[in-house]
Amino acid sequence: MNELINRIGHIRVPVQPDGFTYLARTLIGQQLSVKAAGTIFQRIERLCGGITPDSFLSVAEESLRSAGLSKNKLGYIRNAAEQTKEGVLNFQAFADMEDEEVVRLLTSVKGIGRWTAEMFLIFYLGRQDVISFGDRGLNRAAEWLYATENSSGSSPLLRKHLDWKPYNTLVSLYLWEAINVGLVQAGPFIIQFEENNA
Repeated sequence: MNELINRIGHIRVPVQPDGFTYLARTLIGQQLSVKAAGTIFQRIERLCGGITPDSFLSVAEESLRSAGLSKNKLGYIRNAAEQTKEGVLNFQAFADMEDEEVVRLLTSVKGIGRWTAEMFLIFYLGRQDVISFGDRGLNRAAEWLYATENSSGSSPLLRKHLDWKPYNTLVSLYLWEAINVGLVQAGPFIIQFEENNA
C-alpha cells in the first residue's frame, strides 16, 4: 500500500458544502456512468435553481422526469427532502454521531443503502476510517494490489482493513484512484513497480 501511495502521489478530495445536495447527487448517480449522472444532476440543479429540500419539492414531477430522473430516484430524493424538512435527516447533527449511527439513520430513508451511507461518511463528513466492503471497485483494486499474496480465497479488504486502521478512508481513496488512472487494468502492481524502478 505504501508503494501505491507513493506512486499515485497526493489526492485532492473536493469539499461537499451541503449534505442534502450531496445526498441527492449520490442518489442520482446510482447505477449510472459518471458522465450521465453529471448531466442529469446539472439539469436538475438548473430546474431547481440549486438543490435544496424546498426547491426540489417545488418542481413538478414531470419536469424532473424530463430531466432524466427515474421514477424510483425521484421518489427517493423527494423522500429524503421530506425527511430533511421534518428533521429526521439533520446534517449538522451528523457531525457529532458515530459512523454506525449515521449509517443507521441514513439507511432508514427509502432508497439509501449502506453503500450510499458509507460514501456520505467519506465524502461529506470526511470520516477517516471508513471502508465499503460491498464496493466492487475497492474489491477489484485490492485484489489487483495483493494478487501475489496467498489469500486462501478471502477478500483482501477483509484481510487488510485492520492493518489499515485508522486510515481506511485514505486506503479507499488510493484504491479508487488506482482504477481511475488505469493501473488496475495494466497488469500486476509488483511487476510494474519493479520495472518502473529498474
